[in-house]
Amino acid sequence: QVQLVESGGGSVQIGDSLRLSCTASGVTFSTVVTAWFRQASGKEREFVSILYKGERRQTSYRSSVKGRFTVSRDNTKNTAYLQMNSLKPEDTATYYCAISFNPEADFTSRDPYNYWGRGTQVTVSS
Repeated sequence: QVQLVESGGGSVQIGDSLRLSCTASGVTFSTVVTAWFRQASGKEREFVSILYKGERRQTSYRSSVKGRFTVSRDNTKNTAYLQMNSLKPEDTATYYCAISFNPEADFTSRDPYNYWGRGTQVTVSS
């Protein structure tokens, strides 16, 4: 049984930082594609970042978070992270961790992901 549990969300001010964590059971992050998505109130869920499987740890980010967010994982803890710096009000959303077993797909879409966490809320205010 695969389970993903996010944590680390909270209410912060503009320019602050947060680190989200996603802890997995039943799956090893190094063997799957891991992604962070977010969903703001009244909006569609959108991709934020992708961490590809394997030790090369290739990453991908949506343009609005490039240079501010960093995705990573710790294999010893089987935990993925999303370090978010210089937070803006438009980053306010529920953030979800997801994994995909698909070898090839458009990983910026929700479709290839097999399991999702329940999300953690991030609120950025002035």
